[in-house]
Amino acid sequence: MSYLYLKAFHIFFVVSWFAGLFYLPRLFVNLAMASPGAEYDRLLLMARKLLRFMTPLAALALATGLALWLGFGIAGGWLHAKLTLVALLVAYHGYCGKLYRDFANHGNRKSHVWFRVFNELPVLVLLAVVILVVVKPF
Repeated sequence: MSYLYLKAFHIFFVVSWFAGLFYLPRLFVNLAMASPGAEYDRLLLMARKLLRFMTPLAALALATGLALWLGFGIAGGWLHAKLTLVALLVAYHGYCGKLYRDFANHGNRKSHVWFRVFNELPVLVLLAVVILVVVKPF
């Protein structure tokens, strides 16, 4: 596969993964405000389906990124910073899975306000990653 096709697929999978990273915590905000019942169950089902949908997209984003890095010799200090942020995103994704399980077991102890702040973290990481990739400041 040529470099440009691989890069295009990487961007597609990253954008798709981020759509999930942006929306899943928003569902958590709503779950934190909902009482047990039909609405809670519906939101929980949506969260489960979204988590199951976005996890393979994350894996494909990581796989295509790894192929770009190792297959085409992409290097630089900016890449080390980007990889650190990607590792944080993977941890964030995993923590979202833990938070989902907490909601599924009715064990959530965090407020909707906490989830509103938590929801903003991937936005900041995305901004930093885009700057690193486009500007390559170091």
